[in-house]
Amino acid sequence: MGFWRRIWQRDGEELPAACTALDIGTEFAKALVFEIDGTGHGTVRGVGRKRQGLAHMQSGTVADIAAVVDNCSVALQEAEEMAGFRPTQVVIGIAGELVKGFTTTHEQERRKPDQAIDEGELRRLIDAVQHEALREAERAITWETGLPNVDVRLVHAAVTGASIDGYPVTNPVGFQGRHVRISIFNAFAPLVHLGALQSVASQLDLELLEIVAEPYAVARVLASDAVRQAGALFIDVGGGTTDVALVRSGGIEGTRMFALGGRAFTKSIADRLDLPFPRAETLKIDYARGLEVPDRETVRLIIADDVAVWAAGVELVLEELAGGELLPGRIYLCGGGSRLPEIRAALAAEPFWRRLPFARPPEVAIMSPAQVEAIEDATHLLVDQQDVTPLGLAYQAIELSAEEDPLDAALRRVLRAMKV
Repeated sequence: MGFWRRIWQRDGEELPAACTALDIGTEFAKALVFEIDGTGHGTVRGVGRKRQGLAHMQSGTVADIAAVVDNCSVALQEAEEMAGFRPTQVVIGIAGELVKGFTTTHEQERRKPDQAIDEGELRRLIDAVQHEALREAERAITWETGLPNVDVRLVHAAVTGASIDGYPVTNPVGFQGRHVRISIFNAFAPLVHLGALQSVASQLDLELLEIVAEPYAVARVLASDAVRQAGALFIDVGGGTTDVALVRSGGIEGTRMFALGGRAFTKSIADRLDLPFPRAETLKIDYARGLEVPDRETVRLIIADDVAVWAAGVELVLEELAGGELLPGRIYLCGGGSRLPEIRAALAAEPFWRRLPFARPPEVAIMSPAQVEAIEDATHLLVDQQDVTPLGLAYQAIELSAEEDPLDAALRRVLRAMKV
């Protein structure tokens, strides 16, 4: 695509496109500097991390723009020095419980089925989907905040499927038929959240390619054909939020986030053992890694109590996402909080899955960076489940660099006309 910047050697030889993925998490700002070749494959050349202050982020959203910019700058500098170059473009992840992601399906019966679909009709179909999705997002966010007229903006959108008379197509233009069906995944967020991330990118002097809902990025990075067909649930346990994505019937049906993550577990340990927050965080991490820690049984009980509350939140989210239909039989976990053994055990426990529409006990698996086949880690520093999310953002940049298919091209034209 024309907007991609490339880095050049002094002798004029063109090198692969370069980009940065920035995961602005509640606990850490994480930056990946990577290259993209012409085959849709990426290589991570630099990795950087900087811990966020307790007041810098709140439940996955930016609370102090200046402080977050400083933290991201440190992470970026570390990654760029390791890579040996500085990309000018960035993909940023967005999280927070007011970020709403869902797939909207629009079905239409055509009056003249023997007439071929043209580009104008396709754009009108997509326009109808997008206006319906925006109204749904505005209703949901207005209801949750209790505030009228919240300014809601589109984060990103992607076509997840289209069919004519039940026949799947990748480009409806030129086909005849009576019943047209198109599905589009949209993620929306309040302007205040989206604007904060845009300000961060601007103050870092980076061109913002796209802001991506993080659960969508995580679900896409492992969405092989087998996963898409069988379906899966992706749960990212971060510092301030837990992000959930549902893949079913070949595409991402929806994403949800709620404000409970690893920081809440640390706070409980700090309060009940009367410890400073940094010491409680170290204690929690050592416990999750299976190391010997003081008061281990007490720590276990504290975490178990919090995980029970967390599991109830996941249950509510899954019940909403399920929509009365069966949930897939596999759950993929990632994020720093997923290191806690109680997290995995809670999801595999019979009392949990029995209350939800699972056909059988779900398989619960921990995601690892090694499963991300489209991206090679030349730094060998991306080693556990907390590194999956920034890799997911990098994968979104790789998808942006690929040739746009006709449906996505039509969607982009509609979005430009809507100016959302």
